Amino acid sequence: MDQRVEQCPQFNAGCMSREILDQISGKWSIMTLTVLSYGPHRFNAIRKRLEGVSQKALTDTLRRLERNGLVRRHVLATSPVGVEYELTTLGASVKALYCGLYDWVVENGAEIAEARKDFDQRMS
Repeated sequence: MDQRVEQCPQFNAGCMSREILDQISGKWSIMTLTVLSYGPHRFNAIRKRLEGVSQKALTDTLRRLERNGLVRRHVLATSPVGVEYELTTLGASVKALYCGLYDWVVENGAEIAEARKDFDQRMS
């Protein structure tokens, strides 16, 4: 990769790109977006797909994604009232990125595991 240092972006503390990247690149955000890339899901269905996520963490994640325009929240007229989440057009427009990242992890998992093993051996 031939990129020059002077072309590298600068992430100033107050720049929007830094804030947005922070909010949409967290582990629960990426996983939530990936789950929703398969279609609308209710809150508990999302939570079941994300083993280990707390109710608070998922609520906060969905609110951030909704605030940033990536996820839409629908209140369903059911008894009891249900809530469903789905990707917006904006959220779907970055689907290739987060699904690609997931695919990359799956494809390179063995190599990553080996690198971790080598590192851990050097550190012990």
